[in-house]
Amino acid sequence: MLTLPFELANLIVGFAPLFSKPVWKHVQVLLVGAILAPGKRTVTSALRVMGLSTDERFQNYHRVLNRALWSSLEASRMLLTLLVAALAPEGVLVMGIDDTIERRRGEKIKAKGIYRDPVRSSRSHFVKASGLRWLSLMLLVEIPWAGRVWALPFLTALCPSERYYKERGRTHRKLTERARQMLLVVKRWLPNRELVIVADSSFAALELLDAVRGELGIISRLRLDAALYEPAPERVAGQKGRPRKKGARLPTLKAVLDDTQTQWQSVTIAGWYGEAQRTVEITSGTCVWYHTGMPVVPIRWVLVRDPQAKFEAQAFLCTRVETEAAQILEWFVRRWTVEVTFEEARAHLGVETQRQWSDKAIARTTPALLALYSIITLLAARLMECNKLPVRKSAWYAKEVATFSDTIAYVRRYLWSHQHFQMSQITSDMIKVPRSLLERLTETLCYAA
Repeated sequence: MLTLPFELANLIVGFAPLFSKPVWKHVQVLLVGAILAPGKRTVTSALRVMGLSTDERFQNYHRVLNRALWSSLEASRMLLTLLVAALAPEGVLVMGIDDTIERRRGEKIKAKGIYRDPVRSSRSHFVKASGLRWLSLMLLVEIPWAGRVWALPFLTALCPSERYYKERGRTHRKLTERARQMLLVVKRWLPNRELVIVADSSFAALELLDAVRGELGIISRLRLDAALYEPAPERVAGQKGRPRKKGARLPTLKAVLDDTQTQWQSVTIAGWYGEAQRTVEITSGTCVWYHTGMPVVPIRWVLVRDPQAKFEAQAFLCTRVETEAAQILEWFVRRWTVEVTFEEARAHLGVETQRQWSDKAIARTTPALLALYSIITLLAARLMECNKLPVRKSAWYAKEVATFSDTIAYVRRYLWSHQHFQMSQITSDMIKVPRSLLERLTETLCYAA
């Protein structure tokens, strides 16, 4: 029977009520196995690294994903509670939302579709990818030992293709509709915290902004040719007709950018896309954004240009019109960490290497692997002393701060060296290691991808 280290057991004990007692035992094995296993994150690879390759009841571990009754939504709520309590106990909670494509093939994968590959495509080159589309919501918070903001996933939902809904005679649910549901659910989980969501231009949709602006703020990119208006004038007593939705049309942001009379303010933004800081020029204003047949949404727009002309002018919007322009930019630049998390999850947690085929297992596995990113971060935070984590350095790579690869290595070292994995404490140059453990370590190293 597996006995977890105290820090890990204390971290995940809150999830135990979601599972029956037999299933919870299997969940713990899969959790530790998924952390320790290199390469593919299949159930069998987790069992091998845990020394259970001869267990003839291996199907019980598969059933955790494809048959057992437990709520992934409730697990997401518990994970978010742990993240907020440990890393963001006060202040505004900034979250990022974005979609990603998990490249998968197979006739049994019903929800797959053909999508634009955002990694391999460019403005002039369109590349298609077959796979599953996932929408993930992440907490954007500064990690003490990394010295920068990380995006920690806690809620991920499968967004099936349009063909999937059509074949079943159901109405297709767009990405923005899924996003609306997720954002309102999170607000119900955290009713007393102020939430700010940063997203790319895919989520700058009037229906979405209007549906959630009363509950939380959204920051996104804005088209330079968007139709902006003054707020509707107040109605006078006795005025007939329907209330006006908007006032006079305002110049487009492209016209504001080209106008020589526009007043620009110089600000320095920290953490600008990999740079320590960047000085840019901004101008801002408030208005309402409207399109025929769509809701009217009050916004604060921010126009940004680079004095060094290294990037093109960009426009952003925020549904919280009272927010300062510089603050909007500081929050928005955190969005890039969402892309970093997707890449590191593929590199270090085996996303896209799992091989489940049942609908329920597919819907659970990828969210679980992304959530593992956050669990590893939480465990490292509990293990560290003085907010310092060992950094892997070399003569050719003088790395100063820890990355996620250092974090997962730190957690793996802790699990391997735990007293339940070895017979003696590390108190001298020589230690006793059981032969079974040595063989597991040797096999893991020899078969590592």
